[in-house]
Amino acid sequence: MIIDCHGHYTTAPKELGDYRDRQKVDLAKDPLHQHVKGAIDITDDQIRESLEGAQLKLQNERGTDLTIFSPRASWMGHHIGNETTSKYWTEHCNELIYRITKLYPENFIGVAQLPQSPGVKPTGCVDELERCVNEFGFVGCNLNPDPSGGYWTDPPLGDRYWYPIYEKMVELDVPAMIHVSAACNPAFHTTGSHYLGADTTAVMQCITSDLFKDFPTLKFIVPHGGGAVPYHWGRFRGLADMMGKPPLKELILDNVYFDTCVYHQPGIDLLLDVIPIENILFASEMVGAVRGIDPETGHFFDDTRRYIDAVDLDDRDRYQIYEGNARRVYPRLDKVLKTNGR
Repeated sequence: MIIDCHGHYTTAPKELGDYRDRQKVDLAKDPLHQHVKGAIDITDDQIRESLEGAQLKLQNERGTDLTIFSPRASWMGHHIGNETTSKYWTEHCNELIYRITKLYPENFIGVAQLPQSPGVKPTGCVDELERCVNEFGFVGCNLNPDPSGGYWTDPPLGDRYWYPIYEKMVELDVPAMIHVSAACNPAFHTTGSHYLGADTTAVMQCITSDLFKDFPTLKFIVPHGGGAVPYHWGRFRGLADMMGKPPLKELILDNVYFDTCVYHQPGIDLLLDVIPIENILFASEMVGAVRGIDPETGHFFDDTRRYIDAVDLDDRDRYQIYEGNARRVYPRLDKVLKTNGR
């Protein structure tokens, strides 16, 4: 079985974007506008149409079985508006993911967007995470370490500011993918620099904190191959040593995992050479940030299975990357799969 741990609903029907545009119009008139939830009229047929020529088609063509699916990351837009803006936008986005998992239970399982806002303690995220896990059967969440959209105004991930959401994650036994959203800071390209810089920053924040002493079972997935982390593993090891920290294997590798959203063979080779196999989860983020065909190979950049298949791995290591590690890092996913005989 091949589990893709990183998928986003990037092909949602137009009505979802229209709802967001109406929120922005309200905020343009009054930045403190208090939103109400309202309704979005999207039919099951529209959802099917949005997926069957895109994610479902590519699952079939590329030979993947199940995608851990969440709302579109660049649309989370936590920097937009206020708490009510984010609350109702998030609820609608998560409810669409839930509908997808009911329409295609063999193909998708949900991960929650959280209703974060800059400067607002994540206590408000606890209820939405609990709803998505207990009512919708979601198996994790996406946690944005920078809700300000590129200005980094909130405390680092090791700060007690974040502890309410960590406490709920541990209670529910769900991991978080560390994933920023669109950058409103013009210094950053959203997917080319902000995403990768945030991945790197998040790992460094874990290294410089005692977070995993306080939450020894907390689990983070750092996407996009970990940003610069594998490439600069020696630097991080050296910095940890200079700070009197334990070796990285003891300090973070029981809690931090990396996905394979790395879009060329040398990058995948490096990732697998530097990071232990037990800490790598297969992912593609297909129909995501990089959708074109690589002129050097003639294949889609985000067809990451080709890269893994090209590496000389034994059967156990290949199983761990494609399936075993995801089942271990997402215990609720493993439970669902076993219940369904998979």
